[in-house]
Amino acid sequence: MMIKQVNLFTIGFTQKKAEQFFETLTKAGVKRVIDTRLNNVSQLAGFAKKPDLQYFLQKICGIEYIHILDLAPTKDILDAYKKKEITWDSYEQKFNQLMTQRQIERKLSIDIIDKSCLLCSELKPHNCHRRLVAEYLQINLEKNIKIHHL
Repeated sequence: MMIKQVNLFTIGFTQKKAEQFFETLTKAGVKRVIDTRLNNVSQLAGFAKKPDLQYFLQKICGIEYIHILDLAPTKDILDAYKKKEITWDSYEQKFNQLMTQRQIERKLSIDIIDKSCLLCSELKPHNCHRRLVAEYLQINLEKNIKIHHL
């Protein structure tokens, strides 16, 4: 029996114009945006503030929006990294422990993950928790999950 490939996308909105952001999601075939931010109403978010983003995704792209706080780092971990009190390696270790404690793999079914896009603010996935969430799900759901960083 062939195992269906599950496509999981990630995107950051920083340094992207709204047109580029929404077109990228549409062209990739994203069906749902999963907001992984701790703070999704900050003024820094621009078009990506929760109420606006939810509206734009639905009206422009027909894409569903959900915010899952369990996929965000705690304020303590995030602040320590931003203030350079901990290294990226330490942040990664603490955040992976947090996901394990929260058992995020039990909160997300393959149906929800497939064709979904993990959203955060970071421009690139390298030093962003959205990449860690995607990789954690890839390992812990034991399915054929292919990660695409948009």
